[in-house]
Amino acid sequence: MGGEESSDEALMLQYRDGDADAFDQLYARHKGALFRYCLRHCRQRSTAEETFQDVWMRVIGARLRYQPQAKFTTWLYRIAHNRVIDGYRSDKSGAIQSLDDDESGMQAPASPLDGPERRLSSSQQAARLQALLAELPAEQRDVFLLHEEAGLALETIAEISGVGRETAKSRLRYALSKLRAALKDAS
Repeated sequence: MGGEESSDEALMLQYRDGDADAFDQLYARHKGALFRYCLRHCRQRSTAEETFQDVWMRVIGARLRYQPQAKFTTWLYRIAHNRVIDGYRSDKSGAIQSLDDDESGMQAPASPLDGPERRLSSSQQAARLQALLAELPAEQRDVFLLHEEAGLALETIAEISGVGRETAKSRLRYALSKLRAALKDAS
């Protein structure tokens, strides 16, 4: 391809047609954000890993039927969203795990210039944010994570969630408002 990067949709079509390297490229592009999305929704790390693997297994299983009717990321996160919702149905607590013990290397490493006080403060802030996310209603948390973790636009989030754009926008606005208020009260 002469240095040009293929679109996700083109890669998925190549994978559908038997190009295993195309799948490897898709996986490399999306594994980090998708895993964080699963991890921040699931109560236990093992559940997040299982959900993450299940999403990719469904992508593999659906490859022969894949038609680029929507962006690949929309399709991928729709699968993930459905798996997370299924998880909520089986585990009513809806709690999410702290990322403090993340062994995946997916968090940015601390700068060597950061002192112990700064690292502790950062860790405490991350734990506080995780606790606040866990307190959000599931719909607001989902929209927030799709926006912040996956970097998806409101139109895409609305499509994934099966709601209108204004509903997705309202859910995001309420989530941000609640998080800001709680963080302001904590400081």
